[in-house]
Amino acid sequence: MPTIAQIRASNAQISTALPPGLVAVFAGATNGIGESALLQFAKNTVKPRIYFFGRSQEAGERVLASLQKINPDGEYIFKAVDLSLLSAVDEVSREIREKEKVVNLLFLSTGTLVTGKETSENLHLPFATAFFSRLRLTTNLLPLLRAPSTSPNTLRRVVTVLAGTKEGPLLSLPPKPESKSTAHDLQLRAPTAPSLLTPRGRGHTVTLTTLALEAIAKEAPEVGFVHDFPGAVRSNLGRDLDGWGWKVALGLVHGVVYPVLGLVGGLVPVEEAGERQVYFGTSGRFPGGGDNKGGDGVPGGEGGGVAVGTDGKVGSGVYSVTEAGESAGEKVVELLGGYRRDGTAEAVWKWVEKEFVRITGGVSI
Repeated sequence: MPTIAQIRASNAQISTALPPGLVAVFAGATNGIGESALLQFAKNTVKPRIYFFGRSQEAGERVLASLQKINPDGEYIFKAVDLSLLSAVDEVSREIREKEKVVNLLFLSTGTLVTGKETSENLHLPFATAFFSRLRLTTNLLPLLRAPSTSPNTLRRVVTVLAGTKEGPLLSLPPKPESKSTAHDLQLRAPTAPSLLTPRGRGHTVTLTTLALEAIAKEAPEVGFVHDFPGAVRSNLGRDLDGWGWKVALGLVHGVVYPVLGLVGGLVPVEEAGERQVYFGTSGRFPGGGDNKGGDGVPGGEGGGVAVGTDGKVGSGVYSVTEAGESAGEKVVELLGGYRRDGTAEAVWKWVEKEFVRITGGVSI
């Protein structure tokens, strides 16, 4: 488990260990953890080309000004877009694929605390932003993430910020491939379903995410996939919540919980959270699960060598980690293994692809 000093030392090597001109895509990067990670990545890279997306044009222009100040040699492309819609995800994906041959880093932190609302594509809004949108962008850009490099050491990495290591039992099971049943509530739509903010709802969503990443990783052994829990970070994630009840709750969090966590050392400063995310996105501790040479990030493995994957094996390609970079424990490994063995993992991905086809007409662009 790396210390923050080791994380910073690894990040400081990016400019010399990795080639100039890295291409990165940041989704959900105009506030909070995503913004911090974006700025830290720009700070530590040489002549990067970065695409970043958020809902607010004003926020995007503010972040763009910060990027140009931090690293004026970089190229930064911002687009204001609602990534809760898969049609919008496909649009930005096509734009990137028309311009780029390689993507080195895909960083995903889109999300909302709003529940009980549906998108125009008939997806539950929190699942549309934190689950389907992220997976669609990943599958759309997978050919670019897998693209070969002429550099002796480069980078092929996907980082999704949600709640790695917090995997829990699925509260609803997907129909198996041979079944015609549609009786499930995988998106936790039912009035009686737990919120994603509860441990049970979170565990369900996190397990779906990790299983989906494992399915994608089978098609891309060159790419390292990191699903991480950022810790308690003071951010604006609840900014889109309505109602006095939510405002009171958020007031308590910001006015009481965060200060207490800060006093006892349990609150991760947003700048440090960004540093940790860049480490997850660039360190050689999180390589792809294949036999490729290079493409594994900054060498050295500060903080414990190559990490243990979600199957319990070292360097297996998909990693569920805490904010401190500690891999998921035996309980999570056993839970995920059970879902692989009984066919649930396969059924989860079939369900995802079915939704992709329903909405867009294909499993990817």
